Amino acid sequence: MASVFRPFQRSYNYLFRTAHEKPVIFYSFVLGLIGPVMVAVVPPIREHYGYVPPPPIPASYPLPNRPRQPISGYEDE
Repeated sequence: MASVFRPFQRSYNYLFRTAHEKPVIFYSFVLGLIGPVMVAVVPPIREHYGYVPPPPIPASYPLPNRPRQPISGYEDE
């Protein structure tokens, strides 16, 4: 009987063995795969539960709506 072509069989065996022998490498691989998936999945879930992004932080200090008065005192005299 001819062998069946299984393209990911060696990868699966490696991950299975690594999960038992070197769990740090295995979990690093799993977290590395989950990260990009979360970028696509998490924002719609947050919006579904009512998350509203905060307003943007002001880039400048608001100036008062009045004429400016000259400064006097200390070294300005």
